[in-house]
Amino acid sequence: MEEPIIRVNHLQTYFYVDSRISRAVDDVSFSIPKGKIVCIVGESGCGKSVTALSLLRLISDPGKILGGEVLFQEQDVLKMNTKDLHNLRGNQISMIFQEPMTSLNPVFTIGRQIVETIVEHTLLDEKQAWKKAVGLIERVDLPRAEQIMTSYPHELSGGMLQRVMIAIALSCDPSLLIADEPTTALDVTIQAQVLDLLKGIRDESDMSILFITHDLGVVAEIADYVIVMYAGKKIEEAPIIDLFQNPRHPYTKGLLKSRPIIGQHQDRLYSIRGQVPDLSELGQNCYFCDRCEECLDICKEKYPPYLSDGSQHNTACWLYEKGELNESASGTN
Repeated sequence: MEEPIIRVNHLQTYFYVDSRISRAVDDVSFSIPKGKIVCIVGESGCGKSVTALSLLRLISDPGKILGGEVLFQEQDVLKMNTKDLHNLRGNQISMIFQEPMTSLNPVFTIGRQIVETIVEHTLLDEKQAWKKAVGLIERVDLPRAEQIMTSYPHELSGGMLQRVMIAIALSCDPSLLIADEPTTALDVTIQAQVLDLLKGIRDESDMSILFITHDLGVVAEIADYVIVMYAGKKIEEAPIIDLFQNPRHPYTKGLLKSRPIIGQHQDRLYSIRGQVPDLSELGQNCYFCDRCEECLDICKEKYPPYLSDGSQHNTACWLYEKGELNESASGTN
């Protein structure tokens, strides 16, 4: 993999509720190369969004980042002081969210909110910031930029609002954009337009993107690399073509089988049986074993190590373990 702009090492983020501990992100490591789009995919409750929020230390009570490193340009975000963290957020690293209406202030115009962001993080005055904001609105392919600037959030459609959020995220020319399911609430046509917009911006500015989604159709459209998470763990990672052509983990295989296929008649879509386990009741076993069609005896007893064979396609599954699997579980089912 190319030189990373950010490296995440052994990240742990837990939530403490009524004496219960939910291991939302448990010993997760990955990197994002400069100018590439990395997607984190998985069902709801697998730790995708908590991972993204942890990178900017946006975890609030009852959550807590317990350990690990988030190295952005060789500085550990988890150890930054308040001033440096403030300068990082929205400036070098920006984030867009799934629901723009919850991120925008309903009583202020779009223009005011973009201008405030620019003034806060740059040396531009309000007049200069307004001019830049208009340019940003045009950059995200919204028509009548001046009219958009004087509009309130409730006057715009969901697709338009998401483009506004992208414009705000781009206002300080970040090196890394974190997008947390930004297309989930949009119809398919608008979703495709937003994905094309993000890819175009990446190509134009060489910006890195961490894209969070549960939709493998979106992953196929936008990703360079894919990380699959399940129950707070990274269970597989690969370049996009390798993952789709040769998925290794049974969970990844199940996700791919669950996709509707255009032009192919399907009486009923495949679904993975069961559901993601309660993150406060995890044992020592593989967390997917109760839902897995290829479960081995050892899977019920011990969590598999994360295996790297020297390639960019790695997984955590006993089916690919060379030593202990052959001795303890070979031929079992």
